[in-house]
Amino acid sequence: MQKKVSDHLANERTFLAWIRTSLGIMGFGFVVVKFSLFIRQIELVLKTGAVTASHHGYSGVVGVSIVIIGALTVVLAFFKYRKTNKQIEEENFAQGSYGITITAVLIFIIGIILSWYLIDSL
Repeated sequence: MQKKVSDHLANERTFLAWIRTSLGIMGFGFVVVKFSLFIRQIELVLKTGAVTASHHGYSGVVGVSIVIIGALTVVLAFFKYRKTNKQIEEENFAQGSYGITITAVLIFIIGIILSWYLIDSL
């Protein structure tokens, strides 16, 4: 019985770690969007008249995409938590990393897009 309790508590800690990760991802996406709006406001205040070469409008799309990835991370973490909880109860744990793989691929894609955006804005 003590082993199951320990396993359930470890499962909950892992779930909470994924929640923190998803909040961090969503926060980063929020910052990307707000930074884009900040740059637009600075351009208006300075009345440059011309949109700078670095302003392509990608920041909003990328930022919202990052927030969506953070939200998807919460959903994947919840399903993984429930699956692991059931496996602990049945004493039939099988490792599965589909959620980690999906999250890693999505964050990698966003990293490539952000890198391309930053290089393009130089």
